[in-house]
Amino acid sequence: MIISEPSRTIADLADSGLVELGPKLVSADQALAAIQPGSRVYLGTGCAAPRGLLARLETMQPGPSDLEFVSFLTTSAVLGETHAGTRYRHRTFFVGSDVRDLAGSGRLDYVPISLEEVPRLLASGRLPIDVAMLQVSPPDARGFVSLGVSVDLTPAVLAVTRQAIAEVNPAMPRTHGESFVHIDRFDALVAVETPVTEYRHPPTGDTAERIARYIASIVDDGSTLQIGLGRLPNEAMRHLKNHRDLGIHSDVITDAILDLLEAGAITGRRKTRHLHRIVTSYCLGTRRLYDLVHDNPQFAFLPIDQVCDPEELAANARMVSITQAFALDLTGQVCIDQFEGRFYGGLSTQAAFMRGAARSPGGKPIICVASTTDDGASRIKPMLETGEGVGIARSDVHWVVTEYGIAYLFGKSIRERALALIEVAHPRHRETLLEQAKRLGYLPREQYLASHAAYPVHEERMTELTNGAKVLIRPAHAPDADGLQALFHRLSPDDAYSRFFGHLRTLSFAQLQTLCNLNHETDVAFVAVTGPRESELIVGSACYFLDKTSKLAEAAFIVATAWQRLGLGTALQVHLQEYAMGHGVHGFGLDILPCNVPMLSLAKRGSGEVTMSRDEDAVHATILFPRGKPDRDAASCFEAAL
Repeated sequence: MIISEPSRTIADLADSGLVELGPKLVSADQALAAIQPGSRVYLGTGCAAPRGLLARLETMQPGPSDLEFVSFLTTSAVLGETHAGTRYRHRTFFVGSDVRDLAGSGRLDYVPISLEEVPRLLASGRLPIDVAMLQVSPPDARGFVSLGVSVDLTPAVLAVTRQAIAEVNPAMPRTHGESFVHIDRFDALVAVETPVTEYRHPPTGDTAERIARYIASIVDDGSTLQIGLGRLPNEAMRHLKNHRDLGIHSDVITDAILDLLEAGAITGRRKTRHLHRIVTSYCLGTRRLYDLVHDNPQFAFLPIDQVCDPEELAANARMVSITQAFALDLTGQVCIDQFEGRFYGGLSTQAAFMRGAARSPGGKPIICVASTTDDGASRIKPMLETGEGVGIARSDVHWVVTEYGIAYLFGKSIRERALALIEVAHPRHRETLLEQAKRLGYLPREQYLASHAAYPVHEERMTELTNGAKVLIRPAHAPDADGLQALFHRLSPDDAYSRFFGHLRTLSFAQLQTLCNLNHETDVAFVAVTGPRESELIVGSACYFLDKTSKLAEAAFIVATAWQRLGLGTALQVHLQEYAMGHGVHGFGLDILPCNVPMLSLAKRGSGEVTMSRDEDAVHATILFPRGKPDRDAASCFEAAL
């Protein structure tokens, strides 16, 4: 946390011709003297908190007794030097690092509530506010101050509080939207010339960057983003510079949007609500961000219940919400406000944005989580533990991203969820999670995981077929078993016979695993899919199994009957061969029935030296790649093995 320099001074205001503050302009002591003992005092949010008034209230002697401060989010610049010796209780909707230690002293009450519900709570009178202490901009010629960088809960508080006191700070930006309040609403105004608090996210490491790259891979051009306060969502923003026509509709904005604006990635031109405008409720950032939002109509600062209104969120097409979690279990339950038994952070607006993004056309609610804690414990667990409350229900979870890959859970069974989450857990914990899932009855006893690596997202390729259809060729993984079974049942009887050399009525568990649950080192499989990631249809498959001695691999292909003769088989072969050559494979061997004319044609088109031989059962094709041809003895051994 750092402090920025004010861009204007009180003396400047005297020369600006702005409205006189009049008799409401008093000293801090005069303003605070009106606060009665036992009052509940609301503090402005984050970087707009009235730091001077709060510090003076703590040191006044004797000062009002039995106060309770109510806040959404404070910063260490506000309470960092005073909270250890605070005389007062704190009631907060978000447990930041600056107030976390107060819990041990019994002076902190955490209220777990979705932030968009707080205005209704205030209006009902169930949380009465006696005094609001804020920080605002100087008034304009008509007497309106701006709430500046934090609108959020303030309009709801001003609607119910008996008394309102504000620091008037020339350094506070004047923001557009619904941030203007007339000075008549305030009982006392205190002139200050202090910098507005600045906030920078701490540096992130390799884990955060890998998670961010996965998130970027599933964000579409034209999406509208909600970012959240966590380090992981903000790191994800750095990897969206090559996206186009992004929009922002978020409870909070940070410096993460600045580079995207400069890169032209954020335009808002494809938003379906608030076209071209960046919608937010408060911001936490540096002077660079504050200077950008000052008197800038591109930014609309709105009350938190408007920003998080479910209908408003669902009306934003391609709404993307990115939420950072502390832990989740194998059924998809998510903890977002506790860590190691202590309250940490808060529910904030995440549940509302998750639901809103889920109901948005093309929307994507994303949970991101590092696979382990700093001491190496798994954040993905068989069941959430004591001290890990459920902040987001399993029924609301769609996308889960770790540094090891992407899992999609919505509409999935417990078996499918558990397998998908184990695949994106840290490799060190996967076998333990697998065994625990079996004991819980989530997975069948015969389930295994062949790969212990991160999902190789860089191997994904989008391919356009001869009919104009686009398919994604991507690495296969264990959860693809059901999709491959469905592919098998879409094959014609002749195609099924040609591929599996028999009249099969179904594929066994073991057979399905050999098509998708592979180590991607010696045994490799790709699938071709169409449709959005959350409802993919597998239309093709390609795999190979390496003979370590000969460096030749046995390869096999499946193409759905309705997708044949469109170039899909060739695309699968090209990608599989490209992967194989990059991993030291010298060539492919294929067994093909003589009646399988399309597969024979595909083999002949292989890149490299193609030889074929035939016996009474099948045609044996060998494709030696252009580089790294094996020696004659190795090739002979391989062909003999066929």
